[in-house]
Amino acid sequence: MSYATNELIPSSDFAKKFGSYLGQIREHTVEKLAILKNNKVEAVLVSKDKYEKMLEALKSVEANEMIKSIHAGLEDAKSGRVQPIEKLWSELDS
Repeated sequence: MSYATNELIPSSDFAKKFGSYLGQIREHTVEKLAILKNNKVEAVLVSKDKYEKMLEALKSVEANEMIKSIHAGLEDAKSGRVQPIEKLWSELDS
């Protein structure tokens, strides 16, 4: 991920000016703020709305992956690419 210069904040500045930076996020002056510790991004601050949208997008991706996995399993079952559970247990016991 890339950050604009005004989105990179040293952690010491962030601690001192938290209210100001929170205002920038709330007012959408910046989309995100990357908090730096020893010149490495340690955390990213985004608005509550942006965070909730990201969570919803992640849930959607996870749901789509689960649906694909279920469809693949059903296709395996239709095509006979399955084994009885007893065979699995006997192989695990060996």
